[in-house]
Amino acid sequence: MKVTVLARCKAKPGMEKQLERELLALVGPARSESGCMNYDIHQSAADKSVFMLYENWVSKQALDEHLAMDYLQHFLEKASEILAEPVEITLWEMITKPRQ
Repeated sequence: MKVTVLARCKAKPGMEKQLERELLALVGPARSESGCMNYDIHQSAADKSVFMLYENWVSKQALDEHLAMDYLQHFLEKASEILAEPVEITLWEMITKPRQ
């Protein structure tokens, strides 16, 4: 079953551009994973220190494989230097049928 991820990140004051660069560096590797359906990054229009990752994976197993990737672990190791708070991650399952 497909799984959707919403991940919220908030940069420390003055670290917004650094966080943006770090997040954008994740896009290419994530999108190249076979289980990745989409991996998109958004920045809050109201608070430029807040970023949201919107991801869809073909299965929970594909997501688990993604979470174990070295490049993602490297980002998480650096996260405490640039994040004001821990990454908030929630998993979602679609209950409507996709548009045809």
